[in-house]
Amino acid sequence: MSFNTFGHLFRVTTWGESHGPALGATVDGCPPGVEIAAEALQHWLDKRKPGQNKFTTQRQEPDAVKILSGTFDGRSTGTPIQLMIENTDQRSKDYGEIAKSFRPGHADITYHQKYGLRDYRGGGRSSARETAARVAAGGVARAALAQLVPGLKITGYMVQIGPHKIDRARFDAAQIEQNPFWCPDAVAAADWADYLDGLRKSHNSVGAVIEVVASGVPAGLGAPLYAKLDSDLAAAMMSINAVKAVEIGDGMAAAELTGVENADEIRMGNDGPMFLSNHAGGILGGISTGQDVVVRFAVKPTSSILTPRRTITATGDEIELITKGRHDPCVGIRAVPVGEAMMACVILDHLLMDRGQTAGVRGEIG
Repeated sequence: MSFNTFGHLFRVTTWGESHGPALGATVDGCPPGVEIAAEALQHWLDKRKPGQNKFTTQRQEPDAVKILSGTFDGRSTGTPIQLMIENTDQRSKDYGEIAKSFRPGHADITYHQKYGLRDYRGGGRSSARETAARVAAGGVARAALAQLVPGLKITGYMVQIGPHKIDRARFDAAQIEQNPFWCPDAVAAADWADYLDGLRKSHNSVGAVIEVVASGVPAGLGAPLYAKLDSDLAAAMMSINAVKAVEIGDGMAAAELTGVENADEIRMGNDGPMFLSNHAGGILGGISTGQDVVVRFAVKPTSSILTPRRTITATGDEIELITKGRHDPCVGIRAVPVGEAMMACVILDHLLMDRGQTAGVRGEIG
């Protein structure tokens, strides 16, 4: 039991460590004939790569992806696609002092308790560096979705950093790629820059909330109970390093609503059913409604900070520890393309499962 694979028909296995020679993903179940080029996958990896501004880790990695198998003449063959990303800027010496100590907030202590040994260089498999492989795999999923569902679009952005939220009245999708926070609110982005700069200089970090929206998702994806689209989305987002909570649609806020407020009313439109609101986040009974699929996840503050924190060693001694190295003051920033990738993988997986079960046949309305 390795537990390094997710997905049902579109299956992704990630491999490698933060300070190993390389990391990557094996993608199995991609339909044949999909146009896939390393340059296209690189576009998504460039959104996630470190060292792009002062608000992310200064580790300099090109995150250049190589396709080792599974394509011919630029198209998928239906066989496993092997993706590799070489590590080029490891500084393992930064982690020498924590070889026998447990960093507070990290998985060091649980890895030690479970396995009896751990790769302390950057956290090994528990490092957020692993998510580069997911983004590469997500690029494959996006390529397949572009051919199977041409109108489908996946967009991620930050809606909150620490206690500071966006003003949805100022939501402007054009702003998302115009600031280092993937923020759709230009005013909030400017405020966040000052806020995070102060935290960074004080050797502190902060958490964030990411929202990922998939528009153009066909109705009918997912299945009741044990193959719900929302349960697989929740599992996928929760599996991202440092994520501590996931919401679908209104999420926890739905508990504050009445039934009158929460039920998404339906009318008949020119092209079929039309919902008057989307509190459900595009999923009812585990099955997509055809509305936007809306997912949010909360990322905890980066645990690696230069402020001393109390901990223990492997021998049980109590010490104070400063975690050296190059780390993100808000890891949520680079989690945006990761959330998009996981959304793409899950949507494609459910699309393929639906085709296998129903052949795309739908119940008629009107």
